[in-house]
Amino acid sequence: MPLEYLGAPPAASDRQVRPFSPAVRAGDFVYVSGQVPTNQDGEIVAGGIEAQTRQVMENLKAVLALAGATLDDVCKSTVWLQDARDFGAFNRIYMGYFGANKPARSTTEARLMVDARVEIDAVAYKPRT
Repeated sequence: MPLEYLGAPPAASDRQVRPFSPAVRAGDFVYVSGQVPTNQDGEIVAGGIEAQTRQVMENLKAVLALAGATLDDVCKSTVWLQDARDFGAFNRIYMGYFGANKPARSTTEARLMVDARVEIDAVAYKPRT
């Protein structure tokens, strides 16, 4: 089965198109590229870790929707925090987006490629109907 590339590559605030797909479907799995806290204009949202985590999660939901998937279909996520001291505040927001079935997750502290406090990628399992 061929790969299905979902969504148009995003443009950042510098209007340069980024060289990746928002998501790729491989059979029944959907691989979502790392989402950062950008708004519709490609600008990093103002605010601390809470506001940025909410924006990342909303961006993640929007990309999953391209494959007909939701956060309920996420089986694995990877989180990068710019500052490990944000872990507690990040976790409070993140947990609010998932029901009883929480995906597997890895979290690490890293210097991000953009001026953001958080980035999240995900793998979802969404069988084709």
